[in-house]
Amino acid sequence: MLDVQNIKKTFNPGTVNEKTALRDVSLHMEEGQFVTVIGGNGAGKSTLLNAVAGVWPVDGGRITIGGVDVTYLPEHKRAKYIGRVFQDPMMGTAATMQIDENLALAMRRGRHRTLRIGIGKSERAEYREMLKILDLGLEDRLTSKVGLLSGGQRQALTLLMATLQKPKLLLLDEHTAALDPKTAAKVLDATERIVGKDHLTTLMITHNMKDAIAHGDRLIMMYNGRIVIDVSGEEKKKLTVHQLLELFGKVSGSDEADDTLLLS
Repeated sequence: MLDVQNIKKTFNPGTVNEKTALRDVSLHMEEGQFVTVIGGNGAGKSTLLNAVAGVWPVDGGRITIGGVDVTYLPEHKRAKYIGRVFQDPMMGTAATMQIDENLALAMRRGRHRTLRIGIGKSERAEYREMLKILDLGLEDRLTSKVGLLSGGQRQALTLLMATLQKPKLLLLDEHTAALDPKTAAKVLDATERIVGKDHLTTLMITHNMKDAIAHGDRLIMMYNGRIVIDVSGEEKKKLTVHQLLELFGKVSGSDEADDTLLLS
């Protein structure tokens, strides 16, 4: 479903601020695979995700989503293949609109506009059922303004909206980083349920090693613009944070277990 071949990205080339963020990165993801991405600041995690999303062009290599070469497609044309949830809970919803209105916008994304106004009873019933998967009681608050919800509730709603059209690829950009631990755990549980129910191909970036190990069926770690660890199956299930740090030290050729990784 996602095929990334030898992509490269350097920012500010030829200047004193030159920074090579991706060095011949390749990643192949089968349909329905849930991959977590871990790494410290500057490792290349967000650059990889933004390259796949089309936020900026890569300097070399190829990106294919669902068999479609999107390497040179701008972000807005790539969007029909991708669902995305950002770190900031405020980014994915319209605060002044109701929950059901936000869901209606997401459901009608990409469809031809009509003169029909409002949301019908059958639609509301459908939205109520959809919201139950979040296990946050939002199914009983359809007419509440989204701006009145907590950050965790908004992020869970954003996640649901991003997946309503069953994207070929779901990108989760540290989508629980701005939440408190208890709320983050709830959103991650909802993520597992939604991804599992719809068999969504998912790439999730996180700073938290425990979350990277606990969720998904494959884990990759990035360091200095490269993928240095790639584990899946039974190997991933048995992995501990201590083992992951040891493995990182071996494959990176460095004893520095970056502060961000340790503190996470």
